Amino acid sequence: MADELDSERDAILAALAPVVEGIAATFGPVCDVVLHDYRTPDTSVVAVAGSVTGRTVGGAMSEIGLRVLARGDEASDELNYVTRARNGTLVKSSTMVLRDSSGAVFGALCVNVDAGALTQAHGLLGALAGLGAAPAELPTTTFGNDIDSVVDALFDAHRSKQRGSWAELDRAERLELFGGLDTRGVFAVRGAVEQVAARLGISRASAYHYLAQARAAHDTATGGSA
Repeated sequence: MADELDSERDAILAALAPVVEGIAATFGPVCDVVLHDYRTPDTSVVAVAGSVTGRTVGGAMSEIGLRVLARGDEASDELNYVTRARNGTLVKSSTMVLRDSSGAVFGALCVNVDAGALTQAHGLLGALAGLGAAPAELPTTTFGNDIDSVVDALFDAHRSKQRGSWAELDRAERLELFGGLDTRGVFAVRGAVEQVAARLGISRASAYHYLAQARAAHDTATGGSA
């Protein structure tokens, strides 16, 4: 059965590859389209057209993909959300999950539009009309082809919200750190526990301990099984 589902998933991805090119060609240079195979998170990009986010075939999934992966089969499409790439480019994106015949999520088709030109035009028209409202602060997303850089970006973003060093955090804060990273899909990546442990200066065993405790606390809070 597993082999049949893998063959089905491969066929779906192969069928969508020309769609990637077609969508990007329709919208032109302000758009890129990325096809992901979540079975290999660190090399999930199997097809790409356009260059808005700088993705390449064989690249890793982004923070957005990790979030979808963390939700598993409960994941749903995320449409028309706006974020900012680390180079400052304003990007409007839609992520559409791919499911096999069993309903399992195994990939995603992502469309990214460079909204910067439109925003500049909007700002110019607003200035001409006398409207001076400041733009809303947008989250920054790492569209990295290296999964380690994506994990590091998520780690840094989460740690920036906490006070002091690891030694200064109490147990609840340590569990919140691991639970927050887990919710965002960090630990779905092979080797991420070791990477986070190294960043914190703790042992691999300690990192696994805190991750297990964070997951147990989450299951208790949500009524799930440990």
